[in-house]
Amino acid sequence: MVDSATRSRMMSGIRVKHTRPEIIVRKALFAAGFRFRLHRRDLPGAPDIVMAGRKIAIFVHGCFWHQHEVCKFAKLPASRPEFWANKLEGNVARDRRAVDALLADHWRVLTVWECATRDPLVLASLRDTMDAWVQGSEASGQIRGFSTLPDS
Repeated sequence: MVDSATRSRMMSGIRVKHTRPEIIVRKALFAAGFRFRLHRRDLPGAPDIVMAGRKIAIFVHGCFWHQHEVCKFAKLPASRPEFWANKLEGNVARDRRAVDALLADHWRVLTVWECATRDPLVLASLRDTMDAWVQGSEASGQIRGFSTLPDS
């Protein structure tokens, strides 16, 4: 358990934009030859990366903050579990509404999870994986790391 002053200091250091996973994804897209805009606030959920000409929105989600299912990085803190459960459930519900609104407006939506940017095997093929998805026709997709596999 962490005291409230330490927790407050830790939380104030967490970025919303230009996070390490987001920069990794942007570099991979740029290396694949794609150009894009960042954080379009006029779109539902203000996607991290937008390719407007292709009607593609990409979210780069932190596994903890967006509660990536069965991911080892998405554990609830031991302190104030009720507060955190409510807060994180709200994030997940907001994410779902944003994706649904984008899909209803005929946008394609890709979610890249933080664990994918931490997994060396996934990271090695991230550019090719995103290139294939962008060139494909699926309405939505996810790129996740192997950390989502349950421990055996």
